Amino acid sequence: SKPENQKGLVDTIVAGKSRGDRIGKRIVLPRTFPGGDRDMQRRLLDAMAIVQRWGKPDYFITMTCNPYWEEITHNLMPGQLPQDRPDLVARVYKAKQRDMMDLLTKGKHFGEVTAYVHVTDFQKQGLPHEHILLIMKTNSKLASLDDYDRVISAEIPDKEKHPVLHDLVVKHM
Repeated sequence: SKPENQKGLVDTIVAGKSRGDRIGKRIVLPRTFPGGDRDMQRRLLDAMAIVQRWGKPDYFITMTCNPYWEEITHNLMPGQLPQDRPDLVARVYKAKQRDMMDLLTKGKHFGEVTAYVHVTDFQKQGLPHEHILLIMKTNSKLASLDDYDRVISAEIPDKEKHPVLHDLVVKHM
C-alpha cells in the first residue's frame, strides 16, 4: 500500500497528466486573504494612490523581528526554539508592529504624519519584517541637513555616554 501522497501522484500519471499546471483544482483567493496576489495588488494600487495624493514619502523605516525577544523566549517550552513556534513569533511581532505604528503615527515620534503605508513580509528564515513609508505634514518635513542629523544616525553610539545603546547596536547590527 502506497502512502496517500504517492497514490495521488501515481493516479495522476496513470491518467496521462504529466504537466503540473494542469493537475488539481484552481482556487482564486479573495482580495481579503492577507498576502495573496489580489491583496498585494490592491495594496500596491492603494500605496500609489496615497503617494499621488500626498506626495513622496519622507521616511522609509524597516522593522525586523528578533526571535529572541523576551516575550517569545519566555513563552517557549523547555527545549523549544523560536522556529518551533511560528504562531508565537508572529503574534508577538504583530503586537510590537502595532506599537511601532502607534508610536510613529499617534505618538508623532518624528512629527505629524499625513499618510503612511506599511507592508509585512517574511525573510528566508521565516521571520516577519516591516517596510514603513511615512509622509509627513509640511511642518514636520525634514528641511535641512541639521533636521536629518537630528533623526538619522549611521554611527555606533559612544560606549562611555550610552553603554546600553552601544551594546544593542553592536549586538544587532
